[in-house]
Amino acid sequence: MTLLKQIEDAGIVGCGGAGFPTHKKLNCKVEYLIVNAAECEPLLRTDRWLMVNKAEEIVTAAAMTGAMTGASHICIALKETYDEEINALTEAIKKTVSPVKLFPMKNFYPAGDEQIMVCDVTGRTVPPSGIPLDVGCVISNTATMYSIYQASQGQVFTRKYLTMTGAVNHPVIVHAPLGASFADCLAMAGGTSLEDYHVLAGGPMMGKLYSKEEAKELVVTKTTSGFVVLPEDTALIHKKSVPVALSLKLAKTSCIQCSYCTQMCPRYLTGHPLKPHMIMRKLAFCENPETLLSDKDVQQAMICSECGLCENYACPMGIYPRQVNIYMKGLLRKEGFRYQKPTEPLKQLPEREYRHVSSKRIAARLGVDPYYDYKIRECLELQPEQVSIPLSQHIGAPCVPVVVPGQTVSEGDLLGQVPENSLGAKIHASIEGTVAEVTDRFVVIKKGGGQ
Repeated sequence: MTLLKQIEDAGIVGCGGAGFPTHKKLNCKVEYLIVNAAECEPLLRTDRWLMVNKAEEIVTAAAMTGAMTGASHICIALKETYDEEINALTEAIKKTVSPVKLFPMKNFYPAGDEQIMVCDVTGRTVPPSGIPLDVGCVISNTATMYSIYQASQGQVFTRKYLTMTGAVNHPVIVHAPLGASFADCLAMAGGTSLEDYHVLAGGPMMGKLYSKEEAKELVVTKTTSGFVVLPEDTALIHKKSVPVALSLKLAKTSCIQCSYCTQMCPRYLTGHPLKPHMIMRKLAFCENPETLLSDKDVQQAMICSECGLCENYACPMGIYPRQVNIYMKGLLRKEGFRYQKPTEPLKQLPEREYRHVSSKRIAARLGVDPYYDYKIRECLELQPEQVSIPLSQHIGAPCVPVVVPGQTVSEGDLLGQVPENSLGAKIHASIEGTVAEVTDRFVVIKKGGGQ
């Protein structure tokens, strides 16, 4: 069986982003295979733990994947400040006599953005609305590499390493079965002393914010990188809770056209034509945003990466260019607009290297710096009594369930199959037990006994 088939059968998706099925992404020939190990979201430590504790597996998987894709350059891109991780990977490369190289990057946000990483590693600029493959590269996350190693050993994707941190009593890496609840993960971190709190699924910059009540419905998926518990008075919670209507109003009334949002935009600095301040300017002089959809400057919102640097760091007025871009993206998509990639090559701006912002400074601006300077040494195995496994944990069509209530399953048994001629990734049982419920959205499995 080929490695690509093993990856498909294991149901692997990108662990560091939107969950694109890995067997589709890696079905290519490239010059560069880049393992994204920068983990630039402040507070998350999952990839760093994996690099220290699973270095040999990651290096082995990178070499195998590089060979499969025909890559002449195989590198792991990580931050130069990751001393322990660099040492572990260096030893693994020596031990396995691997062709893999390390590429140390500066400690800035968003070093882990795949287009930024391509630019740093290769000097090439991915075209607006393009993908790394357009310039001969493919990028895969550290955790994805570990899953590929497991697939090569006959193991399917059933469990996820994730960071439990923030205002918890014991920050920890949790090795959780897919479908485990947030509550079970929180218990592994010793709970929290906070009576009221919010939860970030993911990092503080691009993660999604949930209230305490909403968090009761959260479960671990293939793309879960971590959960961050935050006090109610954290500045980040206010920023992420601003309604769209207010952000549009502030664009009209408070934007001073300083252009800092543009000057600090990572996409703009790589040569992309995105200028957030121009979008804000156009909104200031219109009654209805829908009248701007044919405007060339406004259409550039489609190439925004939504990294949040503009509104969380650059803007002196504390307004929301990122949220405005997201809103305009939605309107453009609704109208069926498709961004056309330019044919001419783009060049990064020379000032780019002088406008890097450290992750720690970002954390301070967001009020999460009390949880920044820590190392997680411990990994705990979560063994829940019940899991609710979503049938959609990836880009593409939800899986079709192939089990029924009352059926006994073992960990690794197939629960959901990809619909014919559709993009997707297989879903497997993450614990041994009895299928208690099957819907078009999830499969519930209970240990031991039935319904």
